[in-house]
Order: sequence, then structure tokens, then C-alpha cells
Amino acid sequence: MKPVVAIVGRPNVGKSTLFNKIAGRRISIVEDTPGITRDRIYADAEWSGREFTLIDTGGIEPSSTDIILSQMRNQANLAIDMADVIVFMVNIKDGVTAADGEVAAMLRKCGKPVIPVCNKVDSPGNPPLEMYEFYNLGIGELFPVSSIHGLGVGDLLDEIVSHFPEDTGDDEDEDVIHVAIIGKPNAGKSSLINKILGEDRVIVSSIAGTTRDAIDSTYEKDGQKYTLIDTAGMRKRGKISEDVERYSVVRALNAVDRADACVILVDATEGVTEQDTKIAGYAHDNGKACVIAVNKWDLVEKETNTMNNFKNKIKDGFNFMMYAPSIFISAKTGQRIDQLFDLINSSVAENSKRISTGLLNDVINEAIAMVQPPSDKGKRLKIYYATQASVKPPTFILFVNNAELAHYSYVRYLENQLRAKFGFEGTPIKFIVREKTKK
Repeated sequence: MKPVVAIVGRPNVGKSTLFNKIAGRRISIVEDTPGITRDRIYADAEWSGREFTLIDTGGIEPSSTDIILSQMRNQANLAIDMADVIVFMVNIKDGVTAADGEVAAMLRKCGKPVIPVCNKVDSPGNPPLEMYEFYNLGIGELFPVSSIHGLGVGDLLDEIVSHFPEDTGDDEDEDVIHVAIIGKPNAGKSSLINKILGEDRVIVSSIAGTTRDAIDSTYEKDGQKYTLIDTAGMRKRGKISEDVERYSVVRALNAVDRADACVILVDATEGVTEQDTKIAGYAHDNGKACVIAVNKWDLVEKETNTMNNFKNKIKDGFNFMMYAPSIFISAKTGQRIDQLFDLINSSVAENSKRISTGLLNDVINEAIAMVQPPSDKGKRLKIYYATQASVKPPTFILFVNNAELAHYSYVRYLENQLRAKFGFEGTPIKFIVREKTKK
């Protein structure tokens, strides 16, 4: 296991900026608004040949009764419990605050190595006199840094690495399935992940948009390892007024890019909305294995055909991805969550399926014999042969006499024939039409 380093402190001392500086890319949202980072954010980092996992936490407000702030405090405590080394951050511009004192008191009891960092020391040389009042917190030797400019970060990393346990061999399994949980705000994405993990891993609140960043969690079931990515709920473009929201949508799209499979979470109490189909469209366009999970099914009043009627709504709303299996779940009660993983596994397998060239051409030729290719102005489409170029998604090249004659509807017909023969449930299929060059 990699060592874990948690960056903690009260809100707006610069934790996310330091996190991004160490991680080397913009992962945490950085904005001059207290409380922007609400959940733990993870990144892999490396220093002096030692790899570790870095956690950025929501700011700790020790005595706040605000529901979000109190849950941020719980998140920070979870990060502290997981960490091998804790970086405690204060801000020289603010001086020592009562909140700093309370956070320091929490950390003194944790029994872990704690490295105090004084941020916003933006000039090299001897640290300013204002820094010395922070020694009253009783945490130990202070490290002056400028997280924006990177001053002092190298010395800090040397200190962090010196506290790592000796036995930290990297046992990471290559066969990890990355699963992005996507959907509009308040569909229950965080609740679903918390139910799966059995811990309050992600802040859950009835306030839409509580999760602003994409968060990774590791999970193992029946010997298969997963990385579960909880994404910020994607709002309609017209409702993205704050920069924070805009970053979150980009982050959610990046989460889809990183995923092997996407679970598209639909709120059963609202039905299939236009926004659900747009979010699903992004996963489809990126060739991801997809499962449609209808959440909050426990809240729906059932009649004889309630489920079948909802399945018809799914077919209408997601008519461009008829291949995606659907399942009706409850993140609250855990209903059918085991079956959800069966669908994820099978969809990922189908997304990586290969068909031999001989078998593929037998099916294509049979399809051509049943339905003649289209013609235009006396010219008929000829398909010479087909081959599979790649997987994730399965991608096929059709070599033809004239690419312009390969009408979308006929290519769709060929796709349906391949699905009827080989399955491909849970994955899009891509076709590339290429004219065969004459020698």
C-alpha cells in the first residue's frame, strides 16, 4: 500500500493550492471562497522515488453547527484516520486564530506524525517574525511555504517522505475497474457510494450539488477491485453561474474519460429528463461501458406495470443507447446493488470483446444477403470485408467501394446484426467506413 498524506486545516488557508502544487495538476478546485473543497480529494504523487497518496480535505471548522461544515469536519477526521502523515496548514496572513488552536488540539491527540506548515510566506530568506507566534500551537517545527509559488515545498516534501513507513511496496493491481457514477445533482450518487463502501465516504445532503469534485474510492468485491468515482452532478449549462460549478462539470467529464464503465444514475421520483440523456450521451460518445441505474426505487408507488412502464421511458429517453442494461436500485436500502456490480462486470467485458476477422465477415456477408446495401443513382454500396480495429469500445472498419453510399441507417442495421450474433450488451459499437484503395 502507498503511504497516505492528508492536508488538513481550517478553511481558506491554501490547502487545495498546495495539493495541486504537489500533485502537479489542477485536481482540487481552488477559489478564494472558504469551504470550496467539501470532500476528501485524492491524487497519486511522487517525491525522491517514493510514491504516495495525497488527500486534500474540506476545511475544519471545529465548533460550527452548520450541516455542511460539520460534515466537512467528519470528512477531515476520516482523512486523519487513514493518513500515515498529516500536514497541518495555517495562514501567516491571518495570524493564529481560535480555529487553528482547536484543530491543533485535535491533531495533538491523533498519534500520527504531524507537520505544521505556514502558508503564504511568499519571500525567500529568513521567515518573517509573524511566523513565530504559530509555535504557540505546540505542534512542532514549522515549515514556511508559498503554495502558489512553490517556495519551500521541496523541503516540506523531504520532511513528509522521511516519516513514511519502510515497507511500502506498491501492490497495485492492474485489473482494477474504474467506475464513474454520473447523473444530475441530487440523484443519489454519493449515497450509492456510501452504501457500497459502508462508510460516510462522501458528504450526503439534500442540498443539490453537495459534491463538487470527482472523488475516487477503492472497493473490492468477489476478488475484483474497483475504483469508484463519485462525480459532481452535472447541471444544465444555463444554470452554471459560478466558476465553481463550471470546474465541477469539467471534472465530471474528466471522470468519465478516466472510467472503464459509467453508471448513469436516474432519479426514479423525477423520471428520465433531458439532462439525464445529455450526461449519458457524453459517456456514449466516449465509448464507455454503460449501465443505467434507476435510483430511489423504494420511493415509487408500485402498480402492476410500474417497472415495465419505466423501462419504456428509458428506451424512449436513451434511444441512442438501447444496448445499455437497466436496473432498479435503492442506494438507501441497498436493493439490487449486488446485481449492479454483475452488470458493470459484464458490460466492461463486452466493451473489451474481440471478434475474429473470419467470424465477423461471415456475419456481415449474411446480413448483406438478407438486406441489400443501398444504392444511389445506379451505384450500389459494396462492402468488401470488415475487420475489428480496437476495443474499448469495439471498433470495426468496413472497407467499401464508396464511403458516401454507406448510409447511417444501413450501418445501424449491420450494428444490430452484430449485436444479435455477439451480444455487446452494455457497450457502444463504433464503425469506421473506409474506401478500399485500388492498387
